Amino acid sequence: MSDPLASNSDLPSPLAGEGLGERGDGRDAPPHPALRATLSREGRGALQRKLVAHVVYSFKAGGLENVIVQLINKLPADRFRHVVIALTECSEEFAQRVAHKDVQFISLRKPPGQIFGMYPRLWRLFRQLRPDVLHTCNLAALEVTPVAWAAGVKRRVHVEHGWVVADPHGSNKRYRLMRRFYRPFVTQFVAVSRQLRDYLCGPIGISPSRIALVSNGVDTDSFHPVVAGEGKPAGWPFDEDAWVVGTVGRLDPVKNQALLVEACARLVAQDDEAKRRLRLLIVGEGEERAALSRQLDETGMADRFWLPGSRSDVAELLRAMNCFVLPSIAEGTSCTLQEAMASGLTIIATEVGGNPDVLGNGDENGRRTCGVLVPSGDQERLTQALSRCLHGDAGVAALPEIARAEALAHHSLAAMVNAYENLFDPRTEDEPERAS
Repeated sequence: MSDPLASNSDLPSPLAGEGLGERGDGRDAPPHPALRATLSREGRGALQRKLVAHVVYSFKAGGLENVIVQLINKLPADRFRHVVIALTECSEEFAQRVAHKDVQFISLRKPPGQIFGMYPRLWRLFRQLRPDVLHTCNLAALEVTPVAWAAGVKRRVHVEHGWVVADPHGSNKRYRLMRRFYRPFVTQFVAVSRQLRDYLCGPIGISPSRIALVSNGVDTDSFHPVVAGEGKPAGWPFDEDAWVVGTVGRLDPVKNQALLVEACARLVAQDDEAKRRLRLLIVGEGEERAALSRQLDETGMADRFWLPGSRSDVAELLRAMNCFVLPSIAEGTSCTLQEAMASGLTIIATEVGGNPDVLGNGDENGRRTCGVLVPSGDQERLTQALSRCLHGDAGVAALPEIARAEALAHHSLAAMVNAYENLFDPRTEDEPERAS
């Protein structure tokens, strides 16, 4: 079977039915050719570098997946090498964002249901890859930590990036019990926001000494304010006079793009300036695409929106917007919110998760507020905020400049990468103990 990701890697990516060490009959096999190639080509140098196994539910366009891309691209190549393991699928298109050519992408194609039937396969995979570090993200990937422990992976770092629409506030009793069950198999927890850190310390019962608070970071060189004479992104459908409201994220119920559609439609219906100029841009792909398309037609927005799907030119698309809105039901530390800040945009976000921290609202350290917060699910308040931004009301005009300055000062990509470098390969700590 040919490898659909071969164009992005010198190493074949084991896909479903082709996992490392699997014959297909349940017995162990000799090391996969990809592993032998790694050892023979890189020799002692490859063995001296720490191998980090990044495990996610799926590897496709999204915030936590983008963090993994940033880590792979930015961590010192002389200290780390990487493999990405998706319990379901690795997107070939998204994998192209990884700059290094020696990264493996493994799609396990997990069927619906419990993961336990995959444990023997995962154990063989970890035994043959021999990663130095396991890096798991969110609850689905947390379930592989006992297998990694049993396979002898000594450093197991788990990161909580946020909650799902089925549990937007982290109150689901079953999910809490699962996190408590798996906590002994994790050597280091990471929370991307203070809310998630407090959740891990409180209901999940993890000692604060085992939790690092590491905010996501943004590349402020790639994401910057629009410059004079800059053209529009490919396929741009709006005229120069348009006032473009935009959002970026997977089309998923937890991102609640439907709220933004409702608020824009309401503003267009009641405001002549909005009726003339307002246009809506929703960047991303996902299960809610068909429902959003129907909603846009039903609300009279059919001639004033663009759904370009998943794009690799997000930085250019952000610079073409006038106002960025994050209408989510739940968030950790939103990468796209940080990118909008670095792009110098007027920002509106729902008051959930790490959004208040990112925007500096109510920060006890004296940081400046650089965006407008509205209650989650409140169409009226979102409509009012959009109207304020459209008309340049007092207190709004200065926000883009403040947002850019705050992104530079408090959301450095370098700081995030440095934190993970120390977590993946502590230079002074003793080797972590196995779970007992």
